[in-house]
Amino acid sequence: MSESAAEATVALSSSHDRYEITTDDELAGFTEFVDRDGRRIFYHTEIGEEFGGRGLGRQLIDRALSDTRAAELRIVPVCPFVKKHLQRHHEFDDLVDAVTQDAIAAVRERTR
Repeated sequence: MSESAAEATVALSSSHDRYEITTDDELAGFTEFVDRDGRRIFYHTEIGEEFGGRGLGRQLIDRALSDTRAAELRIVPVCPFVKKHLQRHHEFDDLVDAVTQDAIAAVRERTR
């Protein structure tokens, strides 16, 4: 992990239902979710272009998924970034549920 990633901070923003990662007090990215029926549905992740290549996305998603485990919720990876992360890092395999029409409907409801 690079020095920049080590200095990053990941925090839950309850007002936005998302995790945010900051570095040098600047928002570097976020991952958004909706909690529904014991599942945390991750539907959108962004890392600013100027922050790419520092491992910030991995740090952000690892924290979000670890908190999801601690909250005893299942993971539904609608977001392609989260899905790709889960395919590379198998420590959360036991928590992953398939994307269903109900999950898609929950995201649509949330993003209206």
